[in-house]
This record gives sequence, C-alpha cells and structure tokens, in this order.
Amino acid sequence: MSNIAAGTTQSPKVPDFSLPSTGDHPFQLYPLRSKSLVIYFYPKDNTPGCTTEAQQFRDLYAAFKQADSEVVGVSRDSIKSHEGFKSKFTLPFELLSDADELACGLFGVIKMKKMYGKDVRGIERSTFVLDRNGNIRKEWRGLKADGHAQEVLSFVQSL
Repeated sequence: MSNIAAGTTQSPKVPDFSLPSTGDHPFQLYPLRSKSLVIYFYPKDNTPGCTTEAQQFRDLYAAFKQADSEVVGVSRDSIKSHEGFKSKFTLPFELLSDADELACGLFGVIKMKKMYGKDVRGIERSTFVLDRNGNIRKEWRGLKADGHAQEVLSFVQSL
C-alpha cells in the first residue's frame, strides 16, 4: 500500500477508505467532505499518553466543531476496547479500529519502536488535518501528547 503522506511537499489527496468505528456504524472518509477532518493516530487505548491526548481532544471538541471540523482517533485496538475507552473518558468523537493497518499504511504511521529494550512495530503518534477536498493540509509526526490538541485546534481555526 502506498504511503500518501511521508516525504510530500504538496498536499496529497487521501483515497477514500472505510474502517470499523465506535457508535455501531462504519467510518467512511468521503461522506465527511463537508468539513475539515482531524485524524489522530495513537498507539493504544488506556495508556497514559493516549489517555492524555484523547482527553485534550475531548476538552476542545466543541471548539473543533465551531471551526467546522470533525475529529476521529485511530489505533489498532478492537472496537470493544475503543467502546470501553470512549465510555470511560466520555469521548464525544468516534474511535476507529485499524486492526488490518489500512489507514496506518495509507498515512505511513507504523514504525519500529523500542519497548522494554525490544524492537516492536507500533503506531507513531501522528495527526493529520484534511481539508474538505480530502487533501492533507498539515501533519504532525512523533509528537508529544500533552498540549498537542491545542496546537491542532489553532491550525484548524486558521483555515
């Protein structure tokens, strides 16, 4: 699968894709074309950094909506895990399950990482803002969770 984001200088168009989503309905990219879209990739539900990031996107969600933008989170966790994480932290946006790494592959977010001294494949914490035409307007890779949602909101508000 091609990586549409890494190493690009133009704003590449993201091909349509569909993933299982919380809320009992599959997520499909292109029906959201009437809004800008924030897609944030995170390693794992219920871990400290991922919880901080989700809570900060939650706390700013109304401001994202005011800026005519939707937010979705993506990890390789199951829908059951996502539903529990979403409920536990009262997340107002959907979480997408990418167990087959479809979107992870499109965005090039799977990396080799060190965990307890061992090399493991995992999601590099990354966020992408897509415009109404499905073009990537901005990307952040390898970021720190705390404070990131505010940085993304500031960018979305400048569109």
